[in-house]
Amino acid sequence: MSAWRSIAKEAFTQASIVAKFLGFLHFTNNYLFSPTLVYGPSMLPTLNLSGDVLLVEHVSHRLEKVGPGDLVLVRSPLDPSKILSKRVVGMEGDQITFLPEPSVTDTCRTILVPRGHIWIQGDNMYASCDSRHFGPVPYGLVQGKVFFRVWPPSSFGSLGQ
Repeated sequence: MSAWRSIAKEAFTQASIVAKFLGFLHFTNNYLFSPTLVYGPSMLPTLNLSGDVLLVEHVSHRLEKVGPGDLVLVRSPLDPSKILSKRVVGMEGDQITFLPEPSVTDTCRTILVPRGHIWIQGDNMYASCDSRHFGPVPYGLVQGKVFFRVWPPSSFGSLGQ
């Protein structure tokens, strides 16, 4: 009987260590920073078409420390299952002048970014679905701020403004 107690106690200890580690990973990944893979043409030339692995911190947007020029991850207002990587171009109260369809028209529009919203655009305006298509984005859809590229090795480094 004592052998079973010893085994059960050891199993409980090991399970407790695993649970604590998984809790730490969950906290770190959701509230501090996490790696993410991004791909597509919308952020060329800043990000590669074939896919970059970026580190995203999840603190700044909660402290409202995201501003123009920052590269952010945003939940898509058109398809909530998708996460977009875009650049912040304007904050609430900013007046933004933009071309709705740069390949179709040369008529500019101007919009005032409403309270609690940001204006985001891809660096490649000809291949980006962004605020020019769906309007200002609620600040609550911001998932994090990109701060570092870890892959590919040739582009390793900070992605500051």
